Amino acid sequence: MTEVKPVSGFLNILKPPGMSSHDVVGYVRRVLHTKKVGHAGTLDPAAAGVLPVAVGMATRLIEYLEITDKTYRAEIKLGIATDSGDDTGKILTSQLDWSDFDMSTIEQVLQKFTGKIRQTPPAHSAIKINGQKACDLLRAGKAVEVPSREVTIYRLELLAHSHDMLLIDCDCSKGTYIRSLCQDIGEALGVPATMAFLLRRRVGDFTAEGALTLEELAEAGEQALLPADKYLSSMQRFDLNPKREKAFCNGLSSTVKNFTAQTESLRVYADGHFIGVGRYDKEREELLPVKVLGR
Repeated sequence: MTEVKPVSGFLNILKPPGMSSHDVVGYVRRVLHTKKVGHAGTLDPAAAGVLPVAVGMATRLIEYLEITDKTYRAEIKLGIATDSGDDTGKILTSQLDWSDFDMSTIEQVLQKFTGKIRQTPPAHSAIKINGQKACDLLRAGKAVEVPSREVTIYRLELLAHSHDMLLIDCDCSKGTYIRSLCQDIGEALGVPATMAFLLRRRVGDFTAEGALTLEELAEAGEQALLPADKYLSSMQRFDLNPKREKAFCNGLSSTVKNFTAQTESLRVYADGHFIGVGRYDKEREELLPVKVLGR
């Protein structure tokens, strides 16, 4: 009798506006008839774009996707500031008139936000405060003070602008809140600002160009699943012989001499099959299993 392997792999989903990231996970569960589904990097319901989804054993690799850099396209609405940092929130301040900004002025301001910066995430977010989501604390009527954090903006490009709108592209590190960035840019210009729209164009190697709509996923089904190692290309590859494969799959370390690890995490293979993620201990000269998927 032929053994039926459980479905496993990654999906590159183009999340539409109006759905939560959890809604997308529920949709994937129904389409693929499996409960073991998770996503990397939450997108707010109003936002659209790339949402990496893991299925089956690949859910154990989500943490490696969440630490990758991201690319966003955002529309900044000038003239209003809201409590949520986007146009779904309650208006806190508004300004009807200001002098038009020329491109040079805007680009000078954007330059100030390039590199390592400190920003304060919005209180209307899933960021944890003493183990609880800030947004849940707000809904419970509790005061929330979100600490600032350091993030890195690798690229901030002005694509278009008008009297009350800026359109920007942003390459940034994990943990960057574009809503906060939009507010801070407005403050630097001297005008209230909020995020009017957000499109996530990239999460690591997941790109909008290669993403599937939910309708396309429904048509393709399991055929849409991509190998679990496809999006771990930044990790160095390590191939095991049969003896070391057995040890690795049993959660045991293996002695490996004269090896230079170029990345902290390693993609581990046996007989050409991706079987998990490992780490090399240079002092002990050992390969240590971190995530064992098996064949």
